[in-house]
Amino acid sequence: MELKFNVSARVSKPVAEVFEAVVDPAQLSRYFTTGGAKGRLETGATVTWDFHDFPGAFPVHVVEVEKNKKIVLQWEANEGAPSDGEAAVTASTGYMTTVTMTFESLEGNRTLVSIAEEGWRETPTGLKASYGNCQGWSQMLCALKIWLEHGINLREGMYK
Repeated sequence: MELKFNVSARVSKPVAEVFEAVVDPAQLSRYFTTGGAKGRLETGATVTWDFHDFPGAFPVHVVEVEKNKKIVLQWEANEGAPSDGEAAVTASTGYMTTVTMTFESLEGNRTLVSIAEEGWRETPTGLKASYGNCQGWSQMLCALKIWLEHGINLREGMYK
Protein backbone atom coordinates (compact mmCIF):
# COMPACT_ATOMS: atom_id res chain seq x y z
CA MET A 1 0.00 0.00 0.00
CA GLU A 2 1.42 3.35 -1.03
CA LEU A 3 0.17 6.31 0.99
CA LYS A 4 -0.74 9.13 -1.39
CA PHE A 5 -3.73 11.22 -2.37
CA ASN A 6 -4.91 13.69 -5.00
CA VAL A 7 -7.49 16.45 -4.48
CA SER A 8 -8.66 19.02 -7.00
CA ALA A 9 -10.99 21.98 -7.50
CA ARG A 10 -12.07 24.29 -10.26
CA VAL A 11 -11.59 28.01 -9.69
CA SER A 12 -13.44 30.56 -11.80
CA LYS A 13 -10.35 32.65 -12.53
CA PRO A 14 -7.64 32.51 -15.24
CA VAL A 15 -4.73 30.17 -14.62
CA ALA A 16 -2.17 32.99 -14.27
CA GLU A 17 -4.19 34.61 -11.46
CA VAL A 18 -4.70 31.30 -9.64
CA PHE A 19 -1.03 30.34 -9.96
CA GLU A 20 0.10 33.74 -8.64
CA ALA A 21 -2.21 33.39 -5.62
CA VAL A 22 -0.26 30.25 -4.67
CA VAL A 23 3.34 31.37 -5.35
CA ASP A 24 2.99 34.85 -3.82
CA PRO A 25 3.49 34.68 -0.01
CA ALA A 26 1.38 37.80 0.63
CA GLN A 27 -1.62 36.23 -1.10
CA LEU A 28 -1.05 32.77 0.39
CA SER A 29 -1.01 34.38 3.85
CA ARG A 30 -4.42 35.95 3.20
CA TYR A 31 -6.32 32.68 2.67
CA PHE A 32 -4.22 29.62 3.64
CA THR A 33 -1.21 29.95 5.93
CA THR A 34 -3.06 31.29 8.96
CA GLY A 35 0.25 32.19 10.64
CA GLY A 36 1.80 33.59 7.47
CA ALA A 37 4.04 32.61 4.57
CA LYS A 38 7.56 33.91 3.94
CA GLY A 39 9.28 33.59 0.59
CA ARG A 40 8.03 33.30 -2.97
CA LEU A 41 7.72 29.81 -4.42
CA GLU A 42 10.60 29.63 -6.90
CA THR A 43 12.68 26.62 -7.97
CA GLY A 44 15.42 25.93 -5.43
CA ALA A 45 14.03 28.22 -2.70
CA THR A 46 13.24 27.24 0.86
CA VAL A 47 10.27 29.18 2.21
CA THR A 48 8.38 28.99 5.50
CA TRP A 49 4.70 28.45 6.16
CA ASP A 50 3.11 28.90 9.59
CA PHE A 51 -0.36 27.70 10.64
CA HIS A 52 -2.25 28.56 13.83
CA ASP A 53 -3.45 24.95 14.12
CA PHE A 54 0.19 23.71 13.96
CA PRO A 55 2.21 26.61 15.44
CA GLY A 56 5.79 27.04 14.36
CA ALA A 57 7.01 27.83 10.88
CA PHE A 58 7.49 24.83 8.57
CA PRO A 59 10.33 24.94 6.04
CA VAL A 60 9.04 24.15 2.56
CA HIS A 61 11.60 23.18 -0.09
CA VAL A 62 10.63 24.23 -3.60
CA VAL A 63 11.83 21.51 -5.97
CA GLU A 64 10.34 22.83 -9.21
CA VAL A 65 8.17 25.66 -10.45
CA GLU A 66 6.87 25.74 -14.00
CA LYS A 67 4.96 29.02 -14.37
CA ASN A 68 1.19 28.58 -14.61
CA LYS A 69 1.57 24.78 -14.84
CA LYS A 70 3.22 23.04 -11.90
CA ILE A 71 4.75 23.44 -8.43
CA VAL A 72 6.63 20.62 -6.68
CA LEU A 73 7.39 20.99 -2.97
CA GLN A 74 8.96 18.83 -0.30
CA TRP A 75 8.52 19.17 3.43
CA GLU A 76 9.17 17.04 6.43
CA ALA A 77 6.50 14.48 7.22
CA ASN A 78 4.77 15.38 10.47
CA GLU A 79 3.46 12.20 11.98
CA GLY A 80 2.54 13.85 15.30
CA ALA A 81 1.93 11.83 18.43
CA PRO A 82 2.10 8.02 18.19
CA SER A 83 -1.03 5.91 18.29
CA ASP A 84 -1.52 3.32 21.07
CA GLY A 85 1.14 0.62 21.10
CA GLU A 86 3.51 2.48 18.78
CA ALA A 87 6.97 3.73 19.60
CA ALA A 88 7.21 7.47 20.22
CA VAL A 89 7.41 9.56 17.08
CA THR A 90 8.88 13.02 17.35
CA ALA A 91 7.72 15.99 15.31
CA SER A 92 10.95 15.56 13.32
CA THR A 93 10.48 12.30 11.43
CA GLY A 94 13.61 12.45 9.30
CA TYR A 95 11.88 12.03 5.95
CA MET A 96 10.10 14.21 3.43
CA THR A 97 6.83 14.00 1.54
CA THR A 98 6.39 15.43 -1.93
CA VAL A 99 3.55 17.76 -2.90
CA THR A 100 2.77 18.30 -6.58
CA MET A 101 0.36 21.04 -7.60
CA THR A 102 -0.81 21.28 -11.19
CA PHE A 103 -2.73 24.10 -12.85
CA GLU A 104 -4.78 23.49 -15.99
CA SER A 105 -6.48 26.25 -17.94
CA LEU A 106 -10.11 25.42 -18.65
CA GLU A 107 -12.74 26.91 -20.93
CA GLY A 108 -14.38 30.10 -19.71
CA ASN A 109 -11.31 31.48 -17.86
CA ARG A 110 -11.48 28.72 -15.27
CA THR A 111 -8.61 26.76 -13.75
CA LEU A 112 -8.39 23.19 -12.52
CA VAL A 113 -5.99 22.97 -9.57
CA SER A 114 -4.89 19.48 -8.48
CA ILE A 115 -2.75 18.73 -5.43
CA ALA A 116 -1.13 15.35 -4.85
CA GLU A 117 1.01 14.38 -1.88
CA GLU A 118 2.97 11.18 -1.40
CA GLY A 119 5.83 9.63 0.50
CA TRP A 120 4.54 8.77 3.98
CA ARG A 121 5.79 5.70 5.74
CA GLU A 122 3.29 2.88 5.68
CA THR A 123 2.60 2.98 9.42
CA PRO A 124 -0.48 3.90 11.45
CA THR A 125 1.00 7.34 12.19
CA GLY A 126 1.97 7.81 8.54
CA LEU A 127 -1.59 6.95 7.50
CA LYS A 128 -3.04 9.37 10.07
CA ALA A 129 -0.67 12.14 8.92
CA SER A 130 -1.63 11.59 5.27
CA TYR A 131 -5.32 11.94 6.17
CA GLY A 132 -4.57 15.17 8.02
CA ASN A 133 -2.68 16.62 5.08
CA CYS A 134 -5.41 15.53 2.66
CA GLN A 135 -7.87 17.48 4.81
CA GLY A 136 -5.52 20.48 4.86
CA TRP A 137 -5.02 20.54 1.09
CA SER A 138 -8.79 20.17 0.54
CA GLN A 139 -9.30 23.17 2.83
CA MET A 140 -6.59 25.06 0.95
CA LEU A 141 -8.41 24.53 -2.36
CA CYS A 142 -11.73 25.66 -0.87
CA ALA A 143 -10.05 28.70 0.69
CA LEU A 144 -8.24 29.53 -2.58
CA LYS A 145 -11.51 29.36 -4.53
CA ILE A 146 -13.53 31.53 -2.15
CA TRP A 147 -10.64 34.01 -1.79
CA LEU A 148 -10.15 34.50 -5.52
CA GLU A 149 -13.82 34.43 -6.49
CA HIS A 150 -15.29 36.40 -3.56
CA GLY A 151 -12.45 37.96 -1.52
CA ILE A 152 -13.38 36.03 1.63
CA ASN A 153 -10.76 34.47 3.94
CA LEU A 154 -12.48 31.18 4.74
CA ARG A 155 -9.89 30.15 7.35
CA GLU A 156 -9.93 33.42 9.31
CA GLY A 157 -10.65 32.63 12.96
CA MET A 158 -10.87 28.91 12.23
CA TYR A 159 -7.93 27.92 14.46
CA LYS A 160 -7.33 30.88 16.75
